[in-house]
Amino acid sequence: MKDNSYQQAPEKDIVYSKSIKAGKRIYYIDVKRNSKNELYLVITESKKTMVGGEDEFAQFNYERHKIFIYPEDFSKFTDSLSDVMKFIFDHQGELPQRQDESPKDIQIDGLEF
Repeated sequence: MKDNSYQQAPEKDIVYSKSIKAGKRIYYIDVKRNSKNELYLVITESKKTMVGGEDEFAQFNYERHKIFIYPEDFSKFTDSLSDVMKFIFDHQGELPQRQDESPKDIQIDGLEF
């Protein structure tokens, strides 16, 4: 996993950032600081979409979706994420990794991927 901040305009409240490239999507996991100087987590999915034109005249846009997770919810969030991932693996088996990723690209303390 690479240490990366957004390539767009920098956000001054991002204190730490990781990015995960996954096919046509990029996931950003950012630690931000609120006005009370408290840290929280923001997960952003960014997906490149074509909005017009073709070939060299193609125009692109980026769709972004954000999820905010606050420290008091971390344990519930990681427990639930681990549970649903286990369900998927139990019912579908291990999924093949994308060719542009290694199995160690995604690591979150307390979760096994």
